[in-house]
Amino acid sequence: MRDALSLATDALSSDDVPVGAVVLDATGAVVGRGRNTRERDTDPTGHAEVVALREAAAHRGDWQLGGCTLVVTLEPCTMCAGALVQARVDRVVFGAFDDKAGAVGSLWDVVRDRRLHHRPEVVSGVLGDEAAVLLRDFFVARR
Repeated sequence: MRDALSLATDALSSDDVPVGAVVLDATGAVVGRGRNTRERDTDPTGHAEVVALREAAAHRGDWQLGGCTLVVTLEPCTMCAGALVQARVDRVVFGAFDDKAGAVGSLWDVVRDRRLHHRPEVVSGVLGDEAAVLLRDFFVARR
């Protein structure tokens, strides 16, 4: 999570919402890194999770990321939760809850929907206070 928080801080340089993500393989090695890039790249899919999943898939040479864990500073939205399911990630670990757009337990619970073909394990609240402070400070400064 510390690596993801560092990536989130890096997002501030491009005025992107400070969210960072890393993908770990089954041995714990980092195979993908991402931070929000929507503003920098003018890309609506430039969420930290999607960026990290793309890098992990390229690194592994396979879109199926079974055995991997995604660690992200903020609870994934519906798009990112869907991407996690489609990539067959085994586990998602997130920091801060997102009461406005969270899709891993807060507003929706996409990843645990029994109708889906794959349901990753969820670990929530890891260094959540630190991630929440980073986000809160970002939005206070923008107001």
